[in-house]
Amino acid sequence: MTKESTTKSDPAQKTAAASAASEFLFTGADWDFDTLKTTYDAIEDIAINELKLNVYPNQVEVITSEQMLDAYSSIGMPLMYHHWSFGKRFVRDDVMYRKGFQGLAYEIVINSNPCISYVMEENTIVMQALVMAHAAFGHNHFFKNNYLFKQWTDAEGILDYLQFAKRYIAKCEDRFGFDAVERVLDAAHALMEQGVNRYSHPEKPNLAAELERERERAKYEDETYNDLWRTLPQTEKDDEDLDEMRRKIRVEERRAQFGLPEENLLYFLEKNAPSLQAWEREILRIVRNIGQYFYPQKQTKMMNEGCACYVHYAIMNSLYDKGLISEGAMMEFIDYHSGVVFQADYNDKRYSGFNPYALGFAMMQDIHRICVDPTDEDREWFPDIAGNGEPVETLKDAWAHYRDESFILQFLSPKLMRDMRMFLIDDLGSNPHLEVAAIHDENGYRRVRRALARMHDVSVREPDMQVVDVDLRGNRQLYIQHTEHDGIRLEKSEAEMTLGYIGQLWGYGVTLQAIDNESGEVLHEMNYKPDDLPQGP
Repeated sequence: MTKESTTKSDPAQKTAAASAASEFLFTGADWDFDTLKTTYDAIEDIAINELKLNVYPNQVEVITSEQMLDAYSSIGMPLMYHHWSFGKRFVRDDVMYRKGFQGLAYEIVINSNPCISYVMEENTIVMQALVMAHAAFGHNHFFKNNYLFKQWTDAEGILDYLQFAKRYIAKCEDRFGFDAVERVLDAAHALMEQGVNRYSHPEKPNLAAELERERERAKYEDETYNDLWRTLPQTEKDDEDLDEMRRKIRVEERRAQFGLPEENLLYFLEKNAPSLQAWEREILRIVRNIGQYFYPQKQTKMMNEGCACYVHYAIMNSLYDKGLISEGAMMEFIDYHSGVVFQADYNDKRYSGFNPYALGFAMMQDIHRICVDPTDEDREWFPDIAGNGEPVETLKDAWAHYRDESFILQFLSPKLMRDMRMFLIDDLGSNPHLEVAAIHDENGYRRVRRALARMHDVSVREPDMQVVDVDLRGNRQLYIQHTEHDGIRLEKSEAEMTLGYIGQLWGYGVTLQAIDNESGEVLHEMNYKPDDLPQGP
């Protein structure tokens, strides 16, 4: 009887299984372009109509592993001018990939309008779904809505600008020679990190206000001048003081004339280097514009990846809940997702600090929890969002108005610090012992949060170098200051090479002074002379 019952139920079970399978977006690992389009449409429906994401139009391109390596080498851009460093990077990554020492990214996404997402043809259909959700909607939404990208990047014009840059540099190579162009590009690339504006552009000068200020200064001098001072005898010390005062006035006038201090070294060299030709100045402009385009990505790495991981996780779970993907597909997705957000322990050979995917996704999930199911501790720490019942809208507001360090300062919760076992250790050179400076208590949580936020502050991680003076009427010496924070000095060989590239573009002597952030004391000094040549890689 059992055998007969089983035999009779088999056709019905097969019919039900076939019916369920027919409702899936895909079965198995293989895919074609029709399947890819159907899957994309289902993902788009969830992203736009459920999550209410605001994205640029999407352009999804399927590429080979070699094309992915090529995109790696040209800093992920679809159009790029030629430079030897790109070829060097391609050969290195290609060898590492072929020998199995490194894998390739699942995707590359371009902050442009339309937003371009590259997916590899070797991916399974589950991976393609994950990538489209992650890049074409997660990163896309972040690019379009975060204030840093809106302020500093031009998604509408970047592709046209790259096309112009590629053609312009190719023409320069034809006209002025490959070696001459490469020399300028080498120097510009070496200074790209110091070729960005880290803050908003200053307002245009108000000439009427400047004129009124000058009149007030002259009036003050007239009112406070006493002719009796002219009759006093002058001493040698007085003459020295007068010379020093005049020197300081000349320095201040020069600084005002050139708008110093200037943090953007490439901008200053482009505008003021005495010996550069027009085409060389344009190449410096191209490189600094590209550097500025990427600067917001450096400031929002953790948030950007956390946003994309949260979005792909929500979309893939929604596809499963709707019965559009199978349990097998969901298990495959979970395996990929777990690898992306994996955080190695401190004693693991793979540990290299906090994984931005892991920390970002954990913070997004934690904010979701605080909005939906807060504890008393959450209500105390986050009274504005705890229990508001709107996790996605809360996250979208955060994605739009914060960058990594401010996001951590605002939203890192005590629960997440406990879950990720965060604490603070002070390792001072003056102290032979490590000191546990913050644990899991009220003050400890705040100190850990501040310390982690500081680790994500680009201004702390990158050298603070500024042009502070230039003597164009004299020996044309250029003066640059590096402000040292917490006793962190520039690496000597790198500093010498960078100083050489600055001198190469400037064409005259350059002085680099390191000063202490707190005391203003000059700690040490390096000089470049015109006959010194930077040593390339």
